Amino acid sequence: MGEIKIGRMTLGVCATNCYFLYREGADRVIFVDPADRGADIYEALKKKGLQVEAILLTHGHFDHIWGAQKLRELSGAKIYALEAEKVVCQDAYVNVSAQTGRKATIDPDEWLADGQELLLADISVKVIATPGHTIGSCCYYVQEAGFLIAGDTLFSGSVGRTDFPTGSMSKLVRSIREKLFVLPGETKVYPGHGEETDIATEEQYNPYCQ
Repeated sequence: MGEIKIGRMTLGVCATNCYFLYREGADRVIFVDPADRGADIYEALKKKGLQVEAILLTHGHFDHIWGAQKLRELSGAKIYALEAEKVVCQDAYVNVSAQTGRKATIDPDEWLADGQELLLADISVKVIATPGHTIGSCCYYVQEAGFLIAGDTLFSGSVGRTDFPTGSMSKLVRSIREKLFVLPGETKVYPGHGEETDIATEEQYNPYCQ
């Protein structure tokens, strides 16, 4: 099998990072957090000869789900999210989309559990529950490739905000320390906003997690 590759699109009013994972030489991808313009995402991948096999959500905030329904319709791919995130995905006020004037909800096809291993597009992905940014935030760890897709849990030098519904700073910091900082230090971190980092750098220098 080919090497696992990761691509990024930055979309929407919040400059949200969307990621797609695939094996080199293969035509199937896992798409994470379709932030907006699901049809444009679909067409951009199609031009690259790529088909969406699965859609993973790190959490249900508006700026991570606005493009999900359209991408599912066009690709036929299932949407996955942590089960604890149900209230955020299904309530436009809890996911803050109502406050933006563009209400959106999403009903994932499959609800995930902490520690669950997924095999999608010939890639093994581990689900890591990281409550704090939202009640059901999670990260996706691809051990083979040595990277973590962190959503809005962990950023370069920062962490996700916790002032929206279901957020908790104490839970967020605990999630990072107990669930993410136990990963190998060289693990690359691909966040929902901003540039990539790694576990060792954040464990040593992130001021929110000391």
